[in-house]
Amino acid sequence: MLPQGSMHAMVLEKPGQPLVLRTVPIPAPADGQVLVKVIACGVCRTDLHIVDGELAAAKLPLIPGHEIVGVVVQKGKGITTLREGETVGIPWLGYTCGSCRYCLRGQENLCEHARFTGYTLDGGFAEYTVAYESYCFPLPRRYANASGSPLLCAGLIGYRSYSFTGRQAVNLGIYGFGAAAHLLIQLARSENKNVFAFVREGDREAQDFALSLGAVWAGSSAQLPPEKLDAAIIFAPVGNLVPQALEAVDKGGIVVCGGIHMSDIPSFPYHLLWEERVLRSVANLTRQDGKTYLQLAPQVPVKTTTTSYPLHQANEALNDLRNGRLQGAAVLVMDST
Repeated sequence: MLPQGSMHAMVLEKPGQPLVLRTVPIPAPADGQVLVKVIACGVCRTDLHIVDGELAAAKLPLIPGHEIVGVVVQKGKGITTLREGETVGIPWLGYTCGSCRYCLRGQENLCEHARFTGYTLDGGFAEYTVAYESYCFPLPRRYANASGSPLLCAGLIGYRSYSFTGRQAVNLGIYGFGAAAHLLIQLARSENKNVFAFVREGDREAQDFALSLGAVWAGSSAQLPPEKLDAAIIFAPVGNLVPQALEAVDKGGIVVCGGIHMSDIPSFPYHLLWEERVLRSVANLTRQDGKTYLQLAPQVPVKTTTTSYPLHQANEALNDLRNGRLQGAAVLVMDST
């Protein structure tokens, strides 16, 4: 039993080292914030990039985690919408200034003063967390539990990436068939897209998983698909896939890089980009992305495939993600250890 006012958290004390289980004070909500008792928190590849030191400027010590489902248990001053007892989702985007040039032109995901859950704000690898009310999403009943946590990043960044492929795209390639891809394919198939799944060489389980979710073809990322693609989304953090995807898309095709970190992109001949092909990245998400996607998801309905771990096994979950041992998403479910 924890002493009153304390909680368990998995803490990153230094990049490149395992998280450490600590007993820390339960945070108090500031003005405009709510205290949330965490039900579950998804484990995202971005968490892995932060823990491994591939993303600089993380606050230290840090409680990672930005796919949070939890219940509001206390309100700070100025809360106008959320109620105690309400189940909410907390995503990566944790705060924006509202006044910089990006915020003013509707690009809050590029805010010059943005703060991010589980990166520059403490996140959900803990029994409690605080979040700004304006950056919490009320969850549809279907997802107001551990199964909803992957939607808060894997789902949202997949949706934002997908939105840039264009309504006219019919043949859609997805490179890297992990948490984001297994959610996105369900939305794409509901809109009658032909999904071509690209996985690690020899990963037959991932191929079978993609096919079971409706992919029309699944093969190695080193292969070209049997048909030209209208668009491709790259979720795998592998720069070598960029010229591969450009070669796979047809004239006027779009390649979207959906990750926050990627290894260096090798040089490639101009003819891969010519004929009005487009190469672009996706950064973060907007709150409107969240509202739109969380309305769409239950209509499909999007079903999450998850592997659960207790809080104290966060390092095991990260290692399984690092080594490609997961189908779908890893989720930390709060325990009493």
